[in-house]
Amino acid sequence: MKEKPIDWRGSSQRDIKDDAIFTPGARREAGRQLNQIQFGLEPDHWKPFNDVGAGTKEIIIDLDDGWFRVMYVAKFAEAVYVLHCFKKKTNATSQQDKEIAKTRYKAIIQERKQK
Repeated sequence: MKEKPIDWRGSSQRDIKDDAIFTPGARREAGRQLNQIQFGLEPDHWKPFNDVGAGTKEIIIDLDDGWFRVMYVAKFAEAVYVLHCFKKKTNATSQQDKEIAKTRYKAIIQERKQK
């Protein structure tokens, strides 16, 4: 299978590179998981997040230095869309984090309709 490109949405790439948000270990693990997805494999630890948009999934990275999440959509042939990268502070995903991912998902759907 050919490697799908990653299409970073909004501030997601900047956020994953920000040491204040993602620790180096979390960033390395996120990269490994995204690479698996690029080749059509499932990440090691994930859950569906369809309330953001159909086909949205969340990579779960739980390390000693924090809980990190990467929301993405890989169901489209042209790319793996990374919607949102963030560090969780509580067990539940905040409404704000869901809204950020939802807004970016809707933008992808709009762009695809215009092609």
